[in-house]
Amino acid sequence: MIPMRTGSEPTTARSALRTRFWLSVWGLAWAVFGTVAFALVGRTGWAVACGVLALVVAGNLLLVVRHIRQGPHYQPGPDVPPYDPPGGR
Repeated sequence: MIPMRTGSEPTTARSALRTRFWLSVWGLAWAVFGTVAFALVGRTGWAVACGVLALVVAGNLLLVVRHIRQGPHYQPGPDVPPYDPPGGR
């Protein structure tokens, strides 16, 4: 289902991008730590799993930074009219 703007959203609604940024930084730090720690003790499977998780978190972090840098135009403001439903009711 495609989410659409109905026009009834709060005018002060904002995405929690900065919270998502800091949670991603925290997760990336722990994933890198886990990768190094498991590699040092010889747990290759766990090290690979933490490495893959670190790559996923890094990708999310890049996406969040991109959205933050896009600024206010990333989210429609109160002056943007509601979208018509698909199919043009």
